[in-house]
Amino acid sequence: MNWQEHLPALILAIPLLGAFATPLFSLGGKTLRNVWMVSISFLTLVLAFFIWKYVGANGVMVYVMGAEKATLALPSGMTYPVRIILEIDGMSAFMALAGSIVSFAGAVYSVQFMDRFTGMNRFTSLYFLLTAGMLGLMITGDLFNFFVFLEIASVASFGLIAFWRDKPEAIEASFKYMLISQLSAMMVLIAIGTLYGRYNVLNMAGVASMLHLGFAEKFVLAFLVVALATKCGTFPMHMWMPDAYAEAPAGVTCLLVAVSQASLYGLMRVCFSLYGATIGSTFIPWVIVIFGTASMFFGVSMAVVQHEVKRLMGYHSISQVGYMLLGLGVGLLALGNPQAMADYGFTAIKGDVYHIFNYTMYKALLFLTAGALYYATGTRDLDKLGGLARKMPYTTFMFAIAAAAISGLPPFNGFVSKLLIYESVFAVHPFFTVAALVTSILTLASFVKVFQTAFLGPEKACFATVKEVPTSMIMGMAILTLAIVLLTLFPTWVLSNLVEPAAKALVDQGGYIGAIMGGGL
Repeated sequence: MNWQEHLPALILAIPLLGAFATPLFSLGGKTLRNVWMVSISFLTLVLAFFIWKYVGANGVMVYVMGAEKATLALPSGMTYPVRIILEIDGMSAFMALAGSIVSFAGAVYSVQFMDRFTGMNRFTSLYFLLTAGMLGLMITGDLFNFFVFLEIASVASFGLIAFWRDKPEAIEASFKYMLISQLSAMMVLIAIGTLYGRYNVLNMAGVASMLHLGFAEKFVLAFLVVALATKCGTFPMHMWMPDAYAEAPAGVTCLLVAVSQASLYGLMRVCFSLYGATIGSTFIPWVIVIFGTASMFFGVSMAVVQHEVKRLMGYHSISQVGYMLLGLGVGLLALGNPQAMADYGFTAIKGDVYHIFNYTMYKALLFLTAGALYYATGTRDLDKLGGLARKMPYTTFMFAIAAAAISGLPPFNGFVSKLLIYESVFAVHPFFTVAALVTSILTLASFVKVFQTAFLGPEKACFATVKEVPTSMIMGMAILTLAIVLLTLFPTWVLSNLVEPAAKALVDQGGYIGAIMGGGL
């Protein structure tokens, strides 16, 4: 049997092995534990790359745990999905690659960033559990295991956000995230239970092949949209995000960015693969458009007035999620209408998918640079920072690249994905394009303020002894900087080889169902 067929299982098994074997490797000392952390993260990235290449060449991967066939043939000739099934199409592979890059960068960065603190055994184990939960959300093929991986990621997040447990703010942030996460998880579980009661199937492709839009299905859709939108930080259910992102260690915040995108991926999978064209007969696409527009505007408005750098970036995460929800909503409005899909719908979906990758890279890098500022100066208060460009040239350079990318300045990668979103949403109503442009302008103003305040200006006397951060932190930031530069230099290649295959897989409900069900139920 080809070893590549086992890649879906391996990409979950490796970080889980990393989590549970960390206490053993920690017995060999700090150096061995750090090598273990970086090695497992790198191996996970390599596996994600191989999965992306395999799916690009061979189509959808279906991996059945403990068996060869995903379905059971009934005497009537019908097929029935059984067992635990992992299904990876172009979109799943795309998301797993983005998440693995960020996980690797965060692991490299954390080696020296966390060196000052005790409890690194627990930190490393929870970090790998969070990575495993994130990847599981992206590659699972059934609804119940989506819930299981959502809970794995959530529980690991609670511990990591509260890692500095001597800080009351960290405990509060973790508790707030725990309450929001458990409420969302209960909504997801109720929705899954309702679908199981209706169709006696938990496999997503199986449910999608039988789904008929009635009251119960609309109820499930509303629950799933609200729960998953909450988990990715949508306004007005955003209250957990600034606190959690501000109080978690920088390497964890970096990974939490990718984990929030896993929830957004779940929302997209529910809308496109589970409900498909039937969603057009509901009000949900317009709800998502409104969520997106409100998140963009209110997120950036709250960010502009912040004085604490990681909270400022946390509020910008809300506004960036708004761009992706806006693109998603517009794409859903065109679903089921071939002419609208050709005119603007698929462009919106491409912009949405591209922006997910871009956002994951530049926002993760921004949080790492904020962590570098805190590591070097001991403060995140912009009013106390200044003149650090002379002391921290590498951090300054990489912050400038990430800030330009998030602001959508040409020719950076953020400009290309935002342009696709601008063009497509204009076809629905010019107001949405104006709102997106205003958000970009305010984003630029906000990061110009951060750059001028923290890095430029006169050097503060209290920072006379400040120096550049250690090598592993620079390397962690450099990994993401390199990703941004490559996305910037080769936008045409990225669109045709990375983004379009993922977007086509996302809208191909028939292909997603057929990979498991064949002829259907």
